Formats: sequence, structure tokens, C-alpha cells
Amino acid sequence: MLATIEKRHSAYRQLRNDSHPGCVVCCPSNGHGLGLEFRIAHDGAVETSFSCDKVFQGYPDVLHGGVVSMLLDGAMTNCLFSHNIVALTADLAVRFRHPVATTTTALVRAWITSSLSPIHELTAELVQDNEVRATATGKFLERSFAGLFRKMGK
Repeated sequence: MLATIEKRHSAYRQLRNDSHPGCVVCCPSNGHGLGLEFRIAHDGAVETSFSCDKVFQGYPDVLHGGVVSMLLDGAMTNCLFSHNIVALTADLAVRFRHPVATTTTALVRAWITSSLSPIHELTAELVQDNEVRATATGKFLERSFAGLFRKMGK
């Protein structure tokens, strides 16, 4: 089982690097980005830790909501990569349940809830101090279909 996850992780990294080479969330070579490395969990989800540094605050000692949204969206995109799917965010809904502190590391996790090509639905959560602080749901359109819709004027 471990060898299978390691093989999936290698394929995931390659697809992420090829499809998302300058991403502010996950690109390791983007000097201005977060460079987050997502791990594939045994249940098919992906997860990463984020240090919630004060440089990302909105209100004093609270992580900016835009950064929270970016983390959740990035986790869902990386979850799709880990399942060999390249897709663009078509719809994103974020629920801020509790403030995210800039003094504690957070766990960001995402998983697929429904997958019927070319549309994929995912859920993500940000957990801090064993409490879910924010959740998101998203619909993603496979990239190959996104160009088709653009040409059709949709």
C-alpha cells in the first residue's frame, strides 16, 4: 500500500509541475509563493500544513479570508492532481466558521465528493487546534472542456 501511495505521489507531483508550474500555492520554485507540498492520504484526500504567519493577517492576529480561500481552493486543485485530473475552479463557496489565528499551524485537507467527468465536486477544510475553522465546496471543470466552453461563448 505504501509503495502505491508513493507511486501516486510521484505522478501527482509531475502532473502538478507540468500543469501548474507557477502556482502561488503549490509551486516550489515560485519565490513569492507558499510552496506547499500536499501529501496523499490513504483515503484519497490530500493534506498539508500551513504555518499561518502574521504576514498573511487581515485583522490583528487573524489570517486574511482571501488567504484562507486560496488555501482551500489550492487543496482541492491538488486533490484533483493526485487523481490525475487537471481542472479549473468553476464555483467556490467558502464558509468561515471561526477566525484562523496567525499564531498556530493549520491543517488543510481536501477530498473528492463527486466525480462525473468533466465536472468534479470537492470539499476542503482548514483545521486549527482540533477545530474546523473554515470549509469550502467547489465545482471544477476539466481543463480540456474549459477551452471548449470559452470558444462557444459560454
